[in-house]
Amino acid sequence: KKPLDVKKPGDLGVDVTPRLKVLKTTEPAARKAGIKVETAAELVAKLKDEAGVI
Repeated sequence: KKPLDVKKPGDLGVDVTPRLKVLKTTEPAARKAGIKVETAAELVAKLKDEAGVI
């Protein structure tokens, strides 16, 4: 096998210093539980009546 050359980013002229700063992180809001439907017709009815999507 050929020997593997190990190079650093500076050897290739690449700047790897971080350019972004994390100001803060927060957890996402809690989601309510989903529902299960038995048939496609029931799904369409729920989307139409409750969610107002269709």
